[in-house]
Amino acid sequence: MSLNIARFKPGVSRSVHLFAAAFLWTAIGSMLIVRGWRWIGPGNARWLVLLALILGTVKSVLVLDKAARRTSRRILRFSDSTCIGAVYSWKTWLLVGLMMGFGITMRRLTDPGMVIGTLYVAIGWALLFSSRHGWLQWLEWIRQEHG
Repeated sequence: MSLNIARFKPGVSRSVHLFAAAFLWTAIGSMLIVRGWRWIGPGNARWLVLLALILGTVKSVLVLDKAARRTSRRILRFSDSTCIGAVYSWKTWLLVGLMMGFGITMRRLTDPGMVIGTLYVAIGWALLFSSRHGWLQWLEWIRQEHG
């Protein structure tokens, strides 16, 4: 039995795509919150976490909730066995790459401290909070499959 690498396509079901989309937002959001928390530092600066949560909630409700719902609708139009990389559109992957590059550049040009920490917590919380749309869609899909 031989594996033909040229014909290999890492295709997965829609439920896996829905899970992956929600999981990625949850994991990345959590990582950003933890990193930002450390950079804000102990003591009186912790009030910045509250500011970050407020800003992140606003970003989540005004921007990311729409993107999460749009991603779920897009995934639901997939056929089963669509490539796992299609979980996000190429524009979204490009945006992710640009944001990662911006974050790396920011950390190299400045000492990550309270300001960058607050920004990381805000963005992380926005991702984590908006991931609820993906999780709800995934749970609904699972209930329909097995219910």
